Amino acid sequence: MNFFKGAHKLRTKLQQWTTQTNTNIKKINWKENIQSKFRWMAVGNGPSLIKKHRMLMIKSVGSLGLIAAITVGGNHYVNANMVEVYHVYVDGKEAGSVSSPQLVDDFKVSKVKELKEKNPNVHMVVNIDAVTLKPERAFKIASEDTATLHNLDTMLTVRTLGIELVVDGKLIGTVRDKAEADAILDRIKAKYLPSKAKAAGKVGILSAQNKDASSDIVDVQVEKADFVQKVDINEVDIDANALMDPDKIVAKLETGDVQPKKYKVMDGDCVSCIAAKFDISPQLIYTNNPVLVEDDRLQIGQVLDLTLLEPTLSVRTVERVIENQEIQFETNYKLDDSMRAGIVKKTKSGVNGMKKVTIELTKLNGFMEDEKMLSEEVTVKPQAAEAIRGTKVILGEGTGKFAWPVVGSSLSSGFGTRWGVFHKGVDLTSGNRSILAADNGKVIYAGYKSDYGNHIIIDHLNGYKTLYGHLSKIGVTVGTTVEKGEKIGVMGSTGDSTGTHLHFEVRSDDSPQNPLKYLNR
Repeated sequence: MNFFKGAHKLRTKLQQWTTQTNTNIKKINWKENIQSKFRWMAVGNGPSLIKKHRMLMIKSVGSLGLIAAITVGGNHYVNANMVEVYHVYVDGKEAGSVSSPQLVDDFKVSKVKELKEKNPNVHMVVNIDAVTLKPERAFKIASEDTATLHNLDTMLTVRTLGIELVVDGKLIGTVRDKAEADAILDRIKAKYLPSKAKAAGKVGILSAQNKDASSDIVDVQVEKADFVQKVDINEVDIDANALMDPDKIVAKLETGDVQPKKYKVMDGDCVSCIAAKFDISPQLIYTNNPVLVEDDRLQIGQVLDLTLLEPTLSVRTVERVIENQEIQFETNYKLDDSMRAGIVKKTKSGVNGMKKVTIELTKLNGFMEDEKMLSEEVTVKPQAAEAIRGTKVILGEGTGKFAWPVVGSSLSSGFGTRWGVFHKGVDLTSGNRSILAADNGKVIYAGYKSDYGNHIIIDHLNGYKTLYGHLSKIGVTVGTTVEKGEKIGVMGSTGDSTGTHLHFEVRSDDSPQNPLKYLNR
C-alpha cells in the first residue's frame, strides 16, 4: 500500500516535469520554427543552434520516455497486486474477511456436523442462514481467514428445538422432532386399525371376524381413521432435559388417568343391565372379562372388571366390509297323497347361491359404535332342490322358505363375532315393532332368560327352528301353532340388550346359521 502511494507521488512529479518541459519547448518555438532551423543549419547556423539547445532537447525527450515507462510499469505492477477478499457478516455485523467463499461454506457444514455429533439425542440448529458475504477487490489487501472463522463461530446462535404434542389445548409432552411426534400418533392409530394390510387402505382381517362358514370376507377398506380430539404439533425452543420418552407419551395418550373399577354380580343382573347401569358398552364387559366369552352366563357374586380406559387421544375408524354370503337354495315339492305327511323324498339336489354384502362398521377405540348394511348383490343364483312330499300335512310344518320377521327392517348387527362374543343371529330395527313368524311352526318356548330377555322359539318341524329375542311383549304361548307372517310379539329391549331391536336366529338341527343366508330382499 505504501509503494502504491509512492508511485502515485512519482507519477505526479513526472507530470509536473513534463508540463515544464513543454513550456520550454514552446519558448524555442520548436514546432513553428523547425523548418527555418534546418535552413539555418544548411547555411551554417544550424550546428551552433543544435549545439546550443542539444541538452534541452535530450532532457525533454528523455522525460517523455521515462514518464511512459513508469506509467506502463506502474499500472502493470498495480494490476498484478490487486486482491479480491470477501467480507463476512452475521445479521449485518462484520466478522472479518476471508480469501474464499469456500472457507465459509466448509465452516457451515462442519458446524452442523459438530452439533449433531455432540448432541445426538436432541435437535440442534444454528443460524447459518444469517451469514452473508460481500466481495471487495483492492491493492494488496490482506484477508484474515483464521480470525474471521473464529469470530464467525462466536457470533452464530445455537438453539435446541423440540416438538410439543398438544391435545385439546393440553400439553402432553415434548419430543425431539416432528418425525418422532408423527411416529407416536401413528402408533395410537395403528392399535385400532385392522391388521395385515394388503395395500394402502385395505386389510385382510376384520377386527370383528365372522366365524360363519357360509360367509367369506372379500375385502375390508379403512375409509377413515381420525382422532376425536384436536391435535397440535408445535416447534419450540426447549431445554434438552424437557424431552420425554415416546413410550411414556404413548401410554399417557392411551390410558389417561383411570383407576380400576370392579363390580360384584347381583341377583337379576345381566350384561346389558350392568352396562346400562355404568353407562358403558357391553363389549367392554366382554373384553375385560374373557370368561364371559367362553360361557355367556353371569354368576351371583362373580367379580367383573368394569375398568373403562379413557384415552387422552381417541381414534374413530370407519371400515367398509365386503363379504360373500351364501344364499340357501329353496326346495320345490311335488305333493303325493299316497305318502304320509312329514315324509319327504329328495329327487334333485339343490345348490346354494352367493351374494356380495357390503357392511359399514364404525368404531371408537376399537369398540363398535355402529353397524350398517349398505347393500347386497346376488352374484350366483341358487338352484332349487326338488322333492316329493306326502300330502297328509302335519299342522305347523314349515315351508322351508323364511320371511323377514320385521317389516321394513334394517340390520344393526350381523351374524358372527360381535361385541366380543359370537353373535348367533342378526339384530334388526324398524319403526314397525310387530314381530312376525318367519315360517309355519309350533311354539316350543315363550318366556324370559337374562341373555335373550323375553323371547320365543318356534320349531318348524322340518329341521329348522327360529328364535325371536328381547321382546317387550310375548303374544303366543308354548304349544301354539303359528302360520308364516302371523304376529307373535312386540319388539323391545329386555335381557342383554343395548336398545330396542329384534334378535333373530335361524337354527338348522340346533346349529346356528346366518339368517342372511335365508333372508333376501
